[in-house]
Amino acid sequence: MPIYPGSTLAILGGGQLGRMTALAARTLGYKVHALDPDPDCPARSVLDRCVVAPFDDASQAADLASQSDVVTLEIEKVSLDSLAAAGRFAPVRPSADVLGMVQDRGVQKTWLSRNGFPVGPFREIATSAQLLEATRAMGGACFVKSCVGGYDGRGQLRLSPGASPGDGGASDADAAALFLSLGGQRCVVEQALDLEAELSVLVARSPSGKLAVYPPALNHHRDQILDWSLLPGPLSAAVTGQAVQIALELAVGLRVEGLLVVELFLLKDGRLLINELAPRPHNSYHASEVACATSQFEQAVRAVCDLPLGSVEIVRPAAILNLLGDVWLGSTPPAFEAALEVPGVRLHLYGKRVARPGRKMGHLSATGRTPEEALVAAKLAMARLSAQSGQLELPLPGR
Repeated sequence: MPIYPGSTLAILGGGQLGRMTALAARTLGYKVHALDPDPDCPARSVLDRCVVAPFDDASQAADLASQSDVVTLEIEKVSLDSLAAAGRFAPVRPSADVLGMVQDRGVQKTWLSRNGFPVGPFREIATSAQLLEATRAMGGACFVKSCVGGYDGRGQLRLSPGASPGDGGASDADAAALFLSLGGQRCVVEQALDLEAELSVLVARSPSGKLAVYPPALNHHRDQILDWSLLPGPLSAAVTGQAVQIALELAVGLRVEGLLVVELFLLKDGRLLINELAPRPHNSYHASEVACATSQFEQAVRAVCDLPLGSVEIVRPAAILNLLGDVWLGSTPPAFEAALEVPGVRLHLYGKRVARPGRKMGHLSATGRTPEEALVAAKLAMARLSAQSGQLELPLPGR
């Protein structure tokens, strides 16, 4: 049954994704409440009510839901107890079953593999000895990722042959130190892959089972943080079709209510493998705000409220380029007016008060006749925005 405009939407999380979801919900006529541990969270200024509490405070999550008609989330750090407590007062979308699987990389990888979805070679480990064995089996070239926690490269390490435990270049003591550096907790060891590209696909699914899938986005990362994304990604019809099919099967198989973003690796041999899942709005689809008939944020609201899903048509190709805290820490303040002189460029700031290296403070978006043309415009705006932008300039796709 639809939850109509005029009702109250609650969001677990008040970061930039919560802020942009709240803005879309307010445009549709909803009141918006949120819970976040940060009293100055980015969403606070656009909320009707902000509950300041940890994500594992089940009593406050219940209080939030008791004054709301539906609850969704913008971050995976919310505890399952909080979701269960909220669920006693209002529908929670996505469900605790979906979040519980996604929160743990080991559980997620195992579920994907057991259900026949394509993933790269991996091992779950819980001791430094198992880490040593896993890295040896994978030839030393691998990624080690904490099963729980970690975001934008945190909680992850990349190992190379000659420097990895067990390949002759490092000792058992090195393995123990590496394991402790990741918190001495369960980890997933993933074999490094020969990548051609990274992409993502966003699917919306409503409680009544309606589906809408966006064209794949092509993504470029630096230091495990998204730098830029193109929508639609300049990919072959075969790759696009396969990526969309994988995402649709996952959304249906998991019975997602809301959004699901599937991050994928395109290997040089043409295979597509799943990297990670995210049951929420996603950085790689910020371009949907300027590229698509329906932004991912409006679509999230429509989906969790069981309204008709919006068109995912690409109105105009677009690109986004992330603005990290490094831009604010340069020798000169960001020249926003210079960036906005570039035709087709828009500035999106998240309202974060403190800039730190690697922290996402906002993004530039641009439109063009092609996604590549849009990226050129976004890069030009970045160059004008900051005298430090030379260190942030990014290669065009295929270069």
